[in-house]
Amino acid sequence: MPLNDPVTRYQGQALPHDSAERHVSGRALYIDDLPEPEGILHIALGGSPVARGKIISLDVRDVRAAPGVVAVITASDIPGKNDVSPAMGDDPMFASDRVEFVGQALFAVVAHSRDAARRAVRLVKTVIEEEKPSVTVEDALERNETVLPDYAFGRGDVAEAFSSSPLQLEGSFNIGGQEHFYLEGQVALALPGEGQEMHVYSSTQHPTEVQHVVARILGVPDAFVTCEVRRMGGGFGGKESQASQWAAIAALAARITGKPCKIRLDRDDDMMMTGKRHEFRVDWKIGTNEAGHIKGVDLSLLARCGYSADLSQGVVDRAMFHSDNAYFMPVVNISSRRLKTNTVSNTAFRGFGGPQGILAIERIIDAIASATGRDPLDIRKENLYRPEGAVTPYGMPVEDFDIGQALIEQLETDSNYRERRKAIDAFNQDSPLIRRGLALTPLKFGISFTLTQLNQAGALVHVYSDGSVHLNHGGTEMGQGLFQKVAQIVADEFGVSIDRVRITATTTGKVPNSSPTAASSGSDLNGMAALIAARAIKKRIAEFLASSRGVSLEAVHFVDDHVLVGDHRLSFAEAAKTAHQARIHLSEAGYYKTPKVEWDRAQARGRPFYYFAYGAACSEVAIDTLTGEMKLERVDILHDVGRSLNPALDIGQIEGAFVQGMGWLTSEELVYDQKGRLRTHAPSTYKIPVASDIPEHFNVRLFDGANREDTVFRSKAVGEPPLMLGISVFSAILNAISSLKPGAQVPLDAPATPERILKAVQALGGGGGF
Repeated sequence: MPLNDPVTRYQGQALPHDSAERHVSGRALYIDDLPEPEGILHIALGGSPVARGKIISLDVRDVRAAPGVVAVITASDIPGKNDVSPAMGDDPMFASDRVEFVGQALFAVVAHSRDAARRAVRLVKTVIEEEKPSVTVEDALERNETVLPDYAFGRGDVAEAFSSSPLQLEGSFNIGGQEHFYLEGQVALALPGEGQEMHVYSSTQHPTEVQHVVARILGVPDAFVTCEVRRMGGGFGGKESQASQWAAIAALAARITGKPCKIRLDRDDDMMMTGKRHEFRVDWKIGTNEAGHIKGVDLSLLARCGYSADLSQGVVDRAMFHSDNAYFMPVVNISSRRLKTNTVSNTAFRGFGGPQGILAIERIIDAIASATGRDPLDIRKENLYRPEGAVTPYGMPVEDFDIGQALIEQLETDSNYRERRKAIDAFNQDSPLIRRGLALTPLKFGISFTLTQLNQAGALVHVYSDGSVHLNHGGTEMGQGLFQKVAQIVADEFGVSIDRVRITATTTGKVPNSSPTAASSGSDLNGMAALIAARAIKKRIAEFLASSRGVSLEAVHFVDDHVLVGDHRLSFAEAAKTAHQARIHLSEAGYYKTPKVEWDRAQARGRPFYYFAYGAACSEVAIDTLTGEMKLERVDILHDVGRSLNPALDIGQIEGAFVQGMGWLTSEELVYDQKGRLRTHAPSTYKIPVASDIPEHFNVRLFDGANREDTVFRSKAVGEPPLMLGISVFSAILNAISSLKPGAQVPLDAPATPERILKAVQALGGGGGF
């Protein structure tokens, strides 16, 4: 057996999450659970009461005099640069001259208790010269305000394609945002060290970004700041860039007071002060032949970004990248605008713009089906990528389109789609009030950061002289099981039991310059970096043992907690001890960078993705035409994860992502009033899916096939792609409504709440038994 081809005892095994027992027993420690150091201080924030205006005065004298208050911190107290943005320099930690959204941080109160800090915040006297805010896409268009320049790409002459198309359709619809609603809110604990050192515990997906921002605020080099996180209680993108502000506030408070300081946002403040999934208005036009085969597409993606750029460049770019989904567009123009509104800056959210782009084209496919009278699945299959011209609108060849085709065909059979379609059509003929709908939607999702420099990772592996293994890498654990997967990879490489691999907290003090755990690339990047580190140590041990026993390197095998050296057998612990005694280095910093990826944004050409992950979902719904209520009856999912590292974790990710995607498109509605105030900022008004929303028949299967690219054990990413399978629910709702008036276009925005469903039903003349 080659040295680099270990026996895979754990690869592909459905092992539980490394913290599963601690999760369910309440023993898993999150930042707010950590023992509080002696003398710890607590922080509360004072935010803007208005969405747009000039700050005339900020009087905090009564705040400073309040009981228990130790310090009040404003922008003037920042020793470094007042900027917590990830890149563009447009996001102050504390507003100083103008306010741009309701809840924007103006000052922080540091007190002996959280209660004292929160009570003191209310004593501020603020005078702001209020201006009319931009809240909607239309407001921003009227003011012509953007956070970044417009961007577009495409190919061919769309006007000519339309003129030669027998069928031309156009329309506009809105796609709502989404609150991350992580169980653990934004929280950070800062511990001042010697001199200018600062150790920050942050609930973040991007410890290196927190390190950068804290250092920027404090005015010190990055090396003086250490950021650490063992686990998050959910992230979903909301802790990629936006955890930095709270960590920086805690660090600044610790610097000023010389005491440990902690900040924890409550749910209302968290929802008002942190960004969401981007809302979009999609304006579209399409030309097809009589059968619905696409000839030309013109898409305009108008994104409501909030008041600063944050990650909007990448988010909207990825929406554009995924506006083709699984379909070939011979002539296409995709344009985008990143609009500025006086709302909190929207940010990363699972899928990072991809869901909005895919929903756009799936909504158009359903419109084509309605206009042609054909089954929506047939329109989808008609337009799938095929060998001839399998190139995306941004010039990347689709080399594995056959996987998507095979997967769709398999799910069509497994879900009994055709038989159920006939049964549903018959049911709707005889049911004036309850209508059923069915949809099978495909998925093609690109895997890699589109900012090429982020496609790299580091890992640190130690083998101790007793044979135990210390594992650290730049990825973060937010419940998805990344730590477990990487531990399985390392255990397999050394041929040891997984209980010999010690998983440790992510920290910038061990692995520097890490990328965020995002873009579904956590296992691809960190798993490979850890594998490279483990292989290097293993090779050194093997070379030493082969030399000392006088055998070839090929005669050394690591298996079942032992090392076989020719005819000699010794435990892995003995091998490690012997190697250490012989002064063999048993530590390695592994490094990996994703091959093949490149993207020239200016020219709109290249290969932004290493590979595509595929999937498909078939959803069946029932709607009540009197009330607009919807019930999800059945879901069948077939998803491509390559050669699964851990099927239990992968299926869990698929199930959770689907439900989150369904929630985004059915019940999770963000409502802002005309003054820019978020009215749905608590569970009482913002409705995420609950157990009763899960269908009785929820069938999830993994597609059988290895990744054709050289990923770790030929696996594929799974974190984000399945969220877009929830689009099948929205398409099924459209299908149910369209049965009321075949051939008519359904006026339905997302999310498809009962109110919106009822409005669409009434627009088609339904409701009340019609």
